[in-house]
Amino acid sequence: MPVVGAHGANPFADTEDQAALRALARDVAERELAPMARHGDETEEFPQWAWDAIRKAELFGITVGERWGGAGLGDVEAAIVLEELARADVSSAILAQLVFNGPPRAIEHLGNDALKDRWLPLAASGEALFCIGISETEAGSAVGNMRARLTPDGDGFRLDAYKNYVTGGHKAKCCLVWCRFPGSEGTKGIGAVVVDLDSPGVTVTGTHVKMGLRATSEAELAFDGVRVEPEDVLVWGDPSSSESFKTLIAHINHERCGNAAMCIGAAQGALEYAVRYMNERMIGSRPLADFQGLQWKVADMATQLEGARLLLQRAVHMAGPGGTPPALETAMAKTAANLAAKFVCDEAIQLLGGYGFSREYPVERVYRDIRGLCIGAGTVEIQRNFIGGAVLRGATPASDGWKHRR
Repeated sequence: MPVVGAHGANPFADTEDQAALRALARDVAERELAPMARHGDETEEFPQWAWDAIRKAELFGITVGERWGGAGLGDVEAAIVLEELARADVSSAILAQLVFNGPPRAIEHLGNDALKDRWLPLAASGEALFCIGISETEAGSAVGNMRARLTPDGDGFRLDAYKNYVTGGHKAKCCLVWCRFPGSEGTKGIGAVVVDLDSPGVTVTGTHVKMGLRATSEAELAFDGVRVEPEDVLVWGDPSSSESFKTLIAHINHERCGNAAMCIGAAQGALEYAVRYMNERMIGSRPLADFQGLQWKVADMATQLEGARLLLQRAVHMAGPGGTPPALETAMAKTAANLAAKFVCDEAIQLLGGYGFSREYPVERVYRDIRGLCIGAGTVEIQRNFIGGAVLRGATPASDGWKHRR
C-alpha cells in the first residue's frame, strides 16, 4: 500500500471506492489464496480454489464494460487488485491478470460487436479463462520472426500455428493468437484472431515444468488448419504496413502494468514477512530489528519498492478512463518493478537466513515466482532497449523535471 508523507497528500491515494476494492481483494487473498499458495506450488495443481474465490467476489469483471456485466473500471483498479492478490500468491493473481489485461481487454478496445458480445460476458462472470498466444519456439521477444499464419479459405481463413509459453492455455476457453495474414513479412501484416479452444484442430501438446509460478502452467498449443471466420479477426494485418503490429504491441502496455503490479504486490508481501520475522527473531535479548546493518537492508528494500510503485501509479493514472498506459512510462514502471521485486525478495531470503532458503517459508517461493515476471510481457532487457532508444531520440516521460532537462 502506498506510503503517504506527513507533510503532503499523496497524489495517487486511493479514492473511497478504490480503498474498498483494495480491502475486498486483500480479504480474498488472505482468506482464500494465502493458505493454498504452498500447495499450488508443490503440486503444480491448477489453482481452482483461487479461480472460485476471485469469481465469487466478482472481481473478474472490474475492467469489463457495464454493457457486458462488468464494472467498467480501468488500469488503476486492475493494478490495485493484482497487487493485493499477488501479495499472497502470484500464481493466483495471474488468473485475474489474464482477464484484466489479456484478451478481454483487447476484445473490448479493438474487437467487433460479435467478438464483444460472445466473449466479454464470460470474462465478466468468470465463466472462462482466457490466454494469449504470441511466443513461439523461435520467436519470443523477436515477434517479427513468428511463423503462425492464416491461409485464405472461402470467406474466412485457416490458422496454422504452434504457440509456446501460453499461460493457462491448457485450461483456457479462448486464445488471442497473434499471426501473419496472407502476404505478411517481418512485422508487416501481423494481426490477431480470437480462437475458441474447443475448435477442431486445436491441441494442447504439453506444459512446461517451471522454476516458479508453478500453479499456473505454461502450455504449448498447436493450431492445425483451424477455421477462422471473418468475425473472429480482432486486428486485420495489412501486408504493406506494420500498423496492426504496432496497435497490438501498444495494447501490451496494459499487461506490462499488470505485471508490474504483481511484482510490487509480491515484493510487498516478502518485505512484510521479513519485517515480522526481524521483530520476532531474538539474538540473545535483542530482536534482529535492532541491528543497524539489517535496518539498512530494510531501508533499501522499502525505498526501491516505493519508487517502483510510484512509477507504476504514474503510468496507470496517465491511461485515464478507457485509455492505454503510455509506452515510455509503462516500460519504466515494469523495469523498476521487476528489478525492485528481484532485489526485495532476494534480501528477504537473506534476512531470514537459512529459513529463507527453506520451502517451509514463503519468501523463496515468492522469489521464484517474480523471477518469471521479469521475462514475461517483454523482458527487462527489451524494456531497457526501448527506454534508452526513446530517451536518445528526445522522448521524455511526463514530468516537469524531465521537461526542464531538454
